Amino acid sequence: MKRVLVIVPFPMSAENLAQRREQLSAVTLGPDISFEFEPVKVAPKNYVSASDMTLADFGVLEAGLDAQRRGFDAVCIDTMSDSGVAALRSELTIPVIGPGRASVLTALMFGNRFSIIAMWPHWRHFYTRTLSDLGLHHSCASIRWIDATPDNQALLAGKEDEIFPALEKVARDCIARDGADVILLGSTTMHQAHAYLAGRLPVPVINPGPLTYKLAEAALGLGLSHSRKAWPPSPAPRHETVHAMAAAGAQTGGT
Repeated sequence: MKRVLVIVPFPMSAENLAQRREQLSAVTLGPDISFEFEPVKVAPKNYVSASDMTLADFGVLEAGLDAQRRGFDAVCIDTMSDSGVAALRSELTIPVIGPGRASVLTALMFGNRFSIIAMWPHWRHFYTRTLSDLGLHHSCASIRWIDATPDNQALLAGKEDEIFPALEKVARDCIARDGADVILLGSTTMHQAHAYLAGRLPVPVINPGPLTYKLAEAALGLGLSHSRKAWPPSPAPRHETVHAMAAAGAQTGGT
């Protein structure tokens, strides 16, 4: 049995973690692979500023640092910002997969131009960073949002009647006005809207979290992992320091 660690990028209760785990129901996986969801110890309140992103990278790095030693065969990061992906790839030889780049590249397998729909404008910076890293701004038809403050704990629960139609409206604008032929959900926190949108929109809708689970399964089945040339290891790893810093941060509330 292959074991995959899914790192949830916020500290949270078991109840809220279960809502993240619901993403597994959106994808068909083989019987020889399991996914274990674990939250980070420290994280920003949300991903708005450059300092937020630095803290997010650190929290995810610490959470996954010992994944290989603990017997995991792959790691998935549960955020479209791909926080901590590069850092963990420099520490681990098992596959480390984030949904940001994966969603963009997958969109281009199923269409020519894609749009990203988000909850609010403050996430735009990590979409544009991914597009710049990949050199794919020309393939992004648009980035649109509904201007609703995201809840990284309860997600969309209890707000479906308001949020789902609003997301459908902006997605239709992306298709009709901007020329998108694929829609990307801009956050794994939006996964509860996927079935609603996929059943109503005339183009493919990519659900980023479940995509990473399938990619992890494929990478393991193919015997592939990231290149150590692209992500070389540190000549002087400081694992104990990282864990100590995270433990200290967790004592202050984790945020």
